[in-house]
Formats: sequence, structure tokens, C-alpha cells
Amino acid sequence: MITLYDATRCPYCARTRIVLAEKRVAFEVVRIDLNDRPAWILELNPPSGRVPVIEEDGLVLPESAVINEFLEERYPEPALLPADPAARAAARLRIERFDDFGDAYYAARRREDGSRELLQEELAALDAVLERESWLTGQAFGLADIAYVPWVLRARDLLGVDLSSTPQVVEWLERLSLRPSIQEEISVVEGLPRIG
Repeated sequence: MITLYDATRCPYCARTRIVLAEKRVAFEVVRIDLNDRPAWILELNPPSGRVPVIEEDGLVLPESAVINEFLEERYPEPALLPADPAARAAARLRIERFDDFGDAYYAARRREDGSRELLQEELAALDAVLERESWLTGQAFGLADIAYVPWVLRARDLLGVDLSSTPQVVEWLERLSLRPSIQEEISVVEGLPRIG
């Protein structure tokens, strides 16, 4: 059985929780207090001790994007990447470029000057993608959607970011909220303290 080293508030962990739920993979959870990380977590993911980390049959694997690709290959059904190689590459590229969005989100969390505007620009870029396609992964829900949704939910619900100027993002969240895996993450976010 898979063990997930997890922190409830961590959006990177949320990515992996969502994938495990979508794949209907049974797993055990070991909760990590991000304010007081145990020394042994540094052995699982040196040198940072960041989560998520999964462990299964001697394999120890950190980093949510890598974990999720592993889970996609290890448990291929239901598929969370398109069958077409070009569409798969496009989804992977969107995940690879997540850092622009993440950087804007974390700057807004720290209340840096101009960060709200930068986050709105990143949301507008997502909105433009979702105007062309129903999902960030392409024609169907998948890993690229999972890569972004934890931060969009936290931006909206914890930072109070207004999404009214990005109607496609709002519709995407409405479609996502029909999925049990996303409903569970919405519940997690509802239990977190607001920021600012």
C-alpha cells in the first residue's frame, strides 16, 4: 500500500491527494506538521524535507509533479493525460510552466507590492486557455487541471481573490466542483484559516 506523507494545508500535497482519489488508489496518510517537521522527513526528501512524498514497496518519491506522473503510469485507469502524444506534451508543458502561477500566488500570500495584479494576470492567462479548451489538460479533465486547482481554490477562498474578471476560470471551477476528489479538496480549503 502507498504511504502519503502529507500536510493538509499544502497545495502540492493536494495535487497528489486528488490524483490518488481520481485513481481510486488506497493509501495511508502520515501527517507532517509544516511548522515542526520531524527530522526523519529530511531523510525521505533531502535536503528540504518538503511534502508530498510517497512510499511504496521500498520506492520513496518526492515532488508532486513527479509523483503524479508515476501514479499515472502505475495506475493507468482512469487516464489523466490524453492518449495523443502532442496533447500529452501540451498538458505536460502547462504543468511545467506552473511556476509562473505559483510564484504570483505566493507573492500575493506575502502581500508583496503588485502581487495581486500579477496573480490576476496569471488568472487571465488561464482564462484565455479555458476559453479555447474546456480543461487545462485539453479535451478532458486531467493532470494539468490538478496541477493548478489547489492554488486557484486557495486564492479565491483564502486570499479573497475576485474571479469575476475570469469567467472561464469560474466555470472551470464549477465543473471541477462536481468531481468528488475536488469536492474533498474544497472541504479541506474551507477548514483552513483565511490569509490576510
